[in-house]
Formats: sequence, structure tokens, C-alpha cells
Amino acid sequence: MSSEILVNITPMETRVALVENGVVQEVAVERARRRGIVGNIYRGKVVRVLPGMQAAFVDIGLARAGFLHADDIVAAPWLERPANGGGTDIRQLVREGQMVVVQVIKDPIGSKGARLTSRLSVSSRYLVYMPDVSHVGVSQRIDTEEERERLRRLLAEALAELPGTDPGAPDARHGYILRTVAEGASLDEIRGDLDFLHRLWGLVQERIKAARDISCLYEDLPLSLRTLRDMLRPEVEKVRVDSREVFAAMVAFAEQINPEMVPLLEHYPGERPLFYLYSVEDEINRALARNVQLKSGGYLVIDQTEAMTTVDVNTGAFVGHSNLEETIFKTNLEAATAIARQLRLRNLGGIIIIDFIDMTDPEHRRQVLRTLEKALERDRAKTGITTVSQLGLVEMTRKRTSESLGQILCEPCPVCEGRGRLKSPETVCYDIMREILRESRAFECERILVLASQVVIDRLLDEDSSNVADLEEFIGRPIQFRVETLYSQEQYDIIPV
Repeated sequence: MSSEILVNITPMETRVALVENGVVQEVAVERARRRGIVGNIYRGKVVRVLPGMQAAFVDIGLARAGFLHADDIVAAPWLERPANGGGTDIRQLVREGQMVVVQVIKDPIGSKGARLTSRLSVSSRYLVYMPDVSHVGVSQRIDTEEERERLRRLLAEALAELPGTDPGAPDARHGYILRTVAEGASLDEIRGDLDFLHRLWGLVQERIKAARDISCLYEDLPLSLRTLRDMLRPEVEKVRVDSREVFAAMVAFAEQINPEMVPLLEHYPGERPLFYLYSVEDEINRALARNVQLKSGGYLVIDQTEAMTTVDVNTGAFVGHSNLEETIFKTNLEAATAIARQLRLRNLGGIIIIDFIDMTDPEHRRQVLRTLEKALERDRAKTGITTVSQLGLVEMTRKRTSESLGQILCEPCPVCEGRGRLKSPETVCYDIMREILRESRAFECERILVLASQVVIDRLLDEDSSNVADLEEFIGRPIQFRVETLYSQEQYDIIPV
């Protein structure tokens, strides 16, 4: 499968798109005024300890305090875990007013602050270095046991060459994770990454010792450089960048971490915008819609809420050719592949519920589930999936570390306040009549003035005119209406005059 990475640069934001076989699979957006902070290390201050939640809120200098759970705190050596296996009380780990060093593992999303951990780590292309644990892990996406063992041997050999390092010591407090892109890496590449990480960690340690106030001690790479570190896989044939300055910075970064990347980088000087050339702009606009059309004529309905994301599969205009069960099966198969792509494209995370069309054949259910699992294998985010329930629902999770594409590019509607629905003109008219009755009893006045939107006033003067006349007679006062063009459909005012 051939892939290309497109990097679009403007002074306001950086956008990256992963295109596989001509189809956009992933889009990442980073704005200059609101950069992602996952991976950043801060010196912060504990502002509140909540024993009932076994968590603390930490001020790291952002608009909202970060959330630090007891499980994400590296316990001091003198703290002993209870014999029954329970966790240490949060009050034994931190106290209000205490200064702590923490790392962001999840960006602020919606009304929630950043998720924090005191288990610090720094990343390079092939490795993640964790100074507070003694564990060597290999990415689960590297599924051949021979390759996993080979990488472990290479890392052990590179560690043995580091001055003052004894990887065989039982009390050695260091840990590493070999990332997915390390598959096929040579000893020299592992050795180079290891040396870079130890130098980087030395710099972070110096900043930790020198810091006195709330401050950022380490900032992760910008999106353009993170793309080279995290997204560049063997199947990627080109990385096209439409900014000469960022292209030069990416070349310099590639020469530092892996010179083999340099030939893949290409500056795009064309007059036609890069994202328009590959129809990425159209894909972004479609990814903000609620409905997703399938080629067969069926469609998906995707709803993202605070608690979870739901995906509903419908046959739509697809009527099939043989029988109902076959029509449903083909629609679900196509939907499974489309859903996996939409989750990557929209960067949807957390709990995801998929409502496939009910299938009576167990073999059909198995094939649809297998198709979904196969399609999710290319997703860089960690996913977990269950079997199809008796109701035809598939429950799955996708690791969420940052806001979705819709949350970055959009905001809740100020008219409906994110509900996605408005009260009908009929409902608003009845609300107005009830309010007029209440106001007439509460205040002495000569007449009642109603301010509302055009569509509501039109209904009051037309379909509901007889009801208005009856209300005037009942309260013994005239009712006047005035259109306010700036009012939304639900907005109105009742003024006793």
C-alpha cells in the first residue's frame, strides 16, 4: 500500500494529512495559538486533593488545572503498598501546595483539564525512555516473536555500551519501549536513538533542578516534526511540504534522527494549494458532517457526545440483488471498513458503540467483526473491540489523547447550545402564551408587547391568531407583536407596557 504525507503550513496553523492509495486516512491540525500539549513536562502546584476520587488537581499554568490520579503517581521509596493489594491513599502521595513534576498524557478536552502523570518519559523515533521504571517492552503491533527478540537483543547490546550503565543490575531504574517503527531497525539506529534520549533526559533533569515556580520544563516537538518521528512508516513514499522554511527544518531534523528519511522529503512549490490538489479540503468538510454516504447507497450516522460516540448503519438506497440477509451483510461489510476510516479521519476516541444492521447468520456476524478488526489494524491509536452483542451492537474503545477533528475545527451552536435541535415555532408560541398569562397576573399594565423572531410572529398572527384573540379577551388587554431580526427561533421577550 503506497502512502504519502502532506504537510500544509500557514502562519496560523499546521495541517498534516496521511493519504493511502489516494484516499485520505488521517488529518491532524495544530494551531499556533492552541498547540497540543501531550508529552510536555511541567513543574506544577497541587491546588486540591480529593480523597474521594483518589486524585489531585494540579496547576500547570493553563486555564484549567490538570487531573492527576493516584495510579499515575510514582510512589516515594518509603511508601509501602497495603498487603491486601489496595492502592496507597492519595493523601500519602501529595498534599495541597506541594510542587510536583508532571507530564501531560491527554490534552484538555471540552470542560475537562489535561490528564497528568508523574511517570515521566521522553520519545525518539524508535524508543520511549522511562527513567522511573525497570521494564523493556516492545510494541504489540510488532507481532513476530523473532523480531521482538531481535530488538530486545539490540537494545541490550546498545545499553551495555553506554558509559556508567549496567542494564543487568537488579536495581537499575530505567525502562524502554521499542516503538512500532523500530521494526527492522539496525543496531546503529537503536544506538543513536539511545544516545539522543539520554542526552535529552539529562537536559530535562537540569531544568527540573533549576525550576522554582510553575513552568514548562520540556515541550514536545511541533506537529511537522512529530510527523517525521511518529507517522513515517516504510510504506510512506513521499512527504510533501508546501513551506520552504518548514521543509528545511524537517530536513535538518531528519538528518539528526534518521538520514534515510531525507530523500523522502519534498518541497511543493506549486501555485495550487497542496490540500486542494489531493482533495483533502473536501474530505475535511465531509468529516464534519453527521452522515457518511457509502458507495452501495447505504449510509452511516455518527454522533459524538460527552460520554461516547455512536455509529448507526443504515441500508439507505441500497436494495440488494438477492435477498434481505445478503443485502444487510454487504452493507455491514462496507460499513465496517468505512467506520474504521472515519474513526481515524475524525480522530474519535473513548467509548464507541456501533449499531450494525441486525444479522441472523452467525457466520455473517463473524465476518463483519473480522473485517472491522482488520481495518483497525492500520490505526496508530490503540483500539479494543468486543464481539457482536445480541442486539447487534459492537462496543469498542479507541485511545483518546487529543481533541477530535470536529472539536478542533468547530464549536457548539450558540442557538441550540449543542443540542442539535430547536423548539418548533408551535412550541415557542405556546410558551409565549403561557408567559403572557403569567405576566398579566403579576403586573398591572395597559398592553403586552411580544418580541420574537419572524417565524414565530408569523405563526402567532396566522395559525394561532384565534388563540391570541381568546387570550386577549381573557386577560382584558391588547397584545402587540414586533419582529426582532436578531432573535433566534427560541428567543423571545414579554414586556408589560
